[in-house]
Amino acid sequence: MRLFSAGAAAQPESAQEYPLEHPSAPIPVVGPGIGENIRVPIGETGIETFPLMLGAAEFGWNVDLETSHAILDRYIEFGGNAVHTADGFSGGRSEHIIGQWLRSRGLRDRAVLSVRIGAHADNPGLGSTNLVRAVEGSLTRLGVERIDVLYLDATLDATTNLEDTLSTVEWLRDAGKIGALGAFRFAPERLVEARILASAGYPRIEVLDEPYNLIRREAFEGDLRLVAGAQSLAVTPSHALEHGFLSGRHRSKALVSQGVRGDQLRGHLNRRGIRILRALDQVASELAAPVAAVSIAWLLAQRTIAAPIVNTFATQHVEELMQGAGISLSRTQIAELTRAGN
Repeated sequence: MRLFSAGAAAQPESAQEYPLEHPSAPIPVVGPGIGENIRVPIGETGIETFPLMLGAAEFGWNVDLETSHAILDRYIEFGGNAVHTADGFSGGRSEHIIGQWLRSRGLRDRAVLSVRIGAHADNPGLGSTNLVRAVEGSLTRLGVERIDVLYLDATLDATTNLEDTLSTVEWLRDAGKIGALGAFRFAPERLVEARILASAGYPRIEVLDEPYNLIRREAFEGDLRLVAGAQSLAVTPSHALEHGFLSGRHRSKALVSQGVRGDQLRGHLNRRGIRILRALDQVASELAAPVAAVSIAWLLAQRTIAAPIVNTFATQHVEELMQGAGISLSRTQIAELTRAGN
């Protein structure tokens, strides 16, 4: 039974008796939890996570409570430990679902909980008052006392005085309500401003979430990546599979129309998108691995990338996603995939 692809370097002793056709081939393992031994540091935060964070964007919207809990259970069974949500996901229902799961499983101490703040309809933006209310609202919905990584969402609010925002973050941290600080959709110059303020004693942004994948590359590959590298930021890119397109499941207009993100996927069915899928197919065939896992492996091979954030709709998808953390792509394979998206 194939439970997880951990790569040659991460083989447990019980797996050594199995002959592997390729160093990155999935390891047959009896019993869950092999991924518990695979952890990466999230920058300089002192937090270590599995190199794939489970996103909860679909919980409470396209995925009901029972299925959401089953997906979370499966992720933890494979050794995952990082769950990501946002106050704006499904109007807060995503947080409610995760909170119920944490309480019913008793897993709060084992899970790294990250939350993106700034998009809830009741407390939008990053102004001081709304920020405090938003964090309190998330803590209440999650049923926890502390958020491990708080991402500031600049999508709706790129003009708020950053010094005031960071001052509020400092108060929230001193109160024990948040741990590390992250940023979502921050422009390079905004990150530079934040670092200048950090040198003056304000909380330092240590984690960056910018949507990034084989399809969506332009926004990150440039000044943003240079700034992230210069500031030693851990990058945890969201939209790692581009709404499922990079899983290889949506290859025709008919299939795209049936998907829950059909309107967003339709634009990828062009020459470039098909070229990327063909390159993914080739590498997946060489490694005997799922296409989704290869897409994740390409991300993990990029500089500054620590742990992609991946959303899923079904428990059966979790296994192939987790395999991405164990695949070691060759330089040739990385180059082929990168070239296909140019």
